[in-house]
Amino acid sequence: MYRKITLLCSLLLSAVATFAQNNNSLLWKISGKDIKQPSYLFGTIHLICHNDYVWTPIMQKALDSSVKVAFEMDMDDPDLLTKITQGMQLHDGKNSKELYTEDEYKQLTEYAKDNGIPVEMIDTQEPFSLLSMLYMKMLSCSIPESYEGNIMKLALQSNKEIVGLETVEEQLAVINNMSDDSIGHTVVEMIKDMNAFKIQYQQMVDFYKQQNLPSLYNILLETPDYKGDLNTLLYDRNTKWISEIETLANAQSTFIAVGAGHLWGDKGVIALLKKKGYKVEPVK
Repeated sequence: MYRKITLLCSLLLSAVATFAQNNNSLLWKISGKDIKQPSYLFGTIHLICHNDYVWTPIMQKALDSSVKVAFEMDMDDPDLLTKITQGMQLHDGKNSKELYTEDEYKQLTEYAKDNGIPVEMIDTQEPFSLLSMLYMKMLSCSIPESYEGNIMKLALQSNKEIVGLETVEEQLAVINNMSDDSIGHTVVEMIKDMNAFKIQYQQMVDFYKQQNLPSLYNILLETPDYKGDLNTLLYDRNTKWISEIETLANAQSTFIAVGAGHLWGDKGVIALLKKKGYKVEPVK
């Protein structure tokens, strides 16, 4: 009996390992239905150090063969930075001191002073803006790489049209619909124990370098600053994007680069496209 259980466990582990290996890719080809030329899905990570950056000749070939490039937002919108900066300001009479206890606010201001962050940011910026700045502290390099920025440069060099799956206003609405209390709590937890968050982030980077979307997605599900807002941050947006992706892919070959966390899972972009009848397969 023991030998049978051991054999069964071995077979299950082997199946899991094989499944993960077969799906180890950041690049996925979309074909089938009325698509004349394949389009491509590529999973990005928004901040990563140069030594961890993954970009292969196959990825470059997929980009070169595409007519258009789509990001979550239209990255070459000249007003993009202005819109984001304005959108990250506290509005509607919000006061940052309402989001934190007196002790938490004190910790935040002290951390800001010690790390060269303007204290005014705490008083004027949405907690998500502070969270984004703290992510920079988790990196082992001072100047990270940007997939969106690099892919956009390559696209512009080839005179490719750049489009967005959603507007800046729609993405800002997503952030504003996330719980300020939850994000504010995560900000405080991060400054209390930055090392723990660095370890978790490095795990994500390691899985990203392995192109292991299933494991990367599982870590994302347990990330404290996302866990309570997965519908707002991931699932609802994935669903809205499908019609945009269909329109783009049916018109011409498009290289679609979005956060890797959007691709995997039952409600991920890959699964939703398959449910629509498209063939979506990893490109090795």
